[in-house]
Amino acid sequence: MPLLSVPKEVAVGTAMLGIAFATGVLAGKRYPSLVFGTPKSSKSIIGKSGPLWQYILDHSLREHPILKKLRLLTADHPWSKMMVSCDQAQLMANLVKLIKAKKVIEIGVFTGYNTLNMALVLPDNGRVVACDINEDYVKIGKPLWKEAGVEHKIDLRIKPAIQTLDELLASGEAETFDFAFIDADKEGYNEYYEKCLRLIKKGGIIAIDNVLWSGRVLKPRKDDLATQSIHHLNEKLLRDARVNISMLPMGDGVTLAFKL
Repeated sequence: MPLLSVPKEVAVGTAMLGIAFATGVLAGKRYPSLVFGTPKSSKSIIGKSGPLWQYILDHSLREHPILKKLRLLTADHPWSKMMVSCDQAQLMANLVKLIKAKKVIEIGVFTGYNTLNMALVLPDNGRVVACDINEDYVKIGKPLWKEAGVEHKIDLRIKPAIQTLDELLASGEAETFDFAFIDADKEGYNEYYEKCLRLIKKGGIIAIDNVLWSGRVLKPRKDDLATQSIHHLNEKLLRDARVNISMLPMGDGVTLAFKL
């Protein structure tokens, strides 16, 4: 389907992603090492250290003071590598704002950095349905959601995400959400994607994180179910006529699926 058949905001956003891709490739070729800040993996496909990448951050990152506070708190956590990198979270928030989203689904919250980032750009009557199974991690970020004045926008569901997605579908919320972000257990990615696709309206966006999985997707081992799951979804998305896609070498790789 031609790009012009989707809303103008999505068309503009897709064009912008070409610039992000080119910037990422340049940085990755020049500096193939660690992710900035709170890395997803020490073997990230795109290098994010060195003077060029620092320049990119210094000249593009606009981090809310409370976001920075939460990022630094999360950096001290033993599992800090699970946090979405600050540059990627900013892109997610920019996309949410670009399409004028009001309803967002997040699968995988951790300490709530990305949750907060998206809630900050939603209108006052906006809602993030934030799904996680570990309330201990979320407790780190919850006081800062309140401090930022966006606690009322975040509907936290501490239960298996599939259960929450099924509840949303059962309550008649299919095709009412604008944006979804998937960053949870990798074996569940395909099911998360399919249910989010039913919940997202036409012109909405599904962002799928960790699609490069530290390069393991190049040669998935038969006994590595997480990598197999990501690889199979990547192959499926390439041929999925229900969406337009862009795979970006940002963080540990993120695919944006634009529902047609």
